[in-house]
Amino acid sequence: MTFTQAVFLAFMGVLVAERVLELALSKRNAALAFAQGGVETGQKHYRFMVVFHTLFLGACVAEVFLLQRAFPGVWGWVALCGAVLAQGLRYWAIITLGNRWNSRIIVVPKLAPVTGGPYRFLRHPNYVAVVLELACVPLIHGAWWTAVVFTVGNAALLYVRIRAEEAALGEVYAREFSHRPRFIPEVPRG
Repeated sequence: MTFTQAVFLAFMGVLVAERVLELALSKRNAALAFAQGGVETGQKHYRFMVVFHTLFLGACVAEVFLLQRAFPGVWGWVALCGAVLAQGLRYWAIITLGNRWNSRIIVVPKLAPVTGGPYRFLRHPNYVAVVLELACVPLIHGAWWTAVVFTVGNAALLYVRIRAEEAALGEVYAREFSHRPRFIPEVPRG
């Protein structure tokens, strides 16, 4: 094992630990939402999403080690910066949503949409973080097949997920977020 492979493996270990903690947080927040009368939708695609993201983590490591992908130099550093930015955006969204953040689609009736933090600029900052992560994390150590396959698969998954989530959030959400882009923030022109 090379030094860069060892560092990449450690980075992947941190990502796995983050996901385990996020699942525990999600479970806690789901219980709180259900206690407030929350209603869940999207259960069918959620199972697929969990498997998909688990396979992603394994595929990153497998491609680097089985295909002996070399660290791509400056592009690896650029990808690492993108992956770190993705984590920052993800946790900004999680902190902003607080007890309302969940990896499942659970809507508590009559709660106003959260419009602060990154939600001032985007409808789905957490999904932007996921898109960035799925593209960047494998490229840190040259796993370009994983980056391509999971980015394409994630696009299909997000197509289903976002439609289900926005439908569940309803009219109030649609009105509040009608002027906000889904993924790419608009730069105000002065």
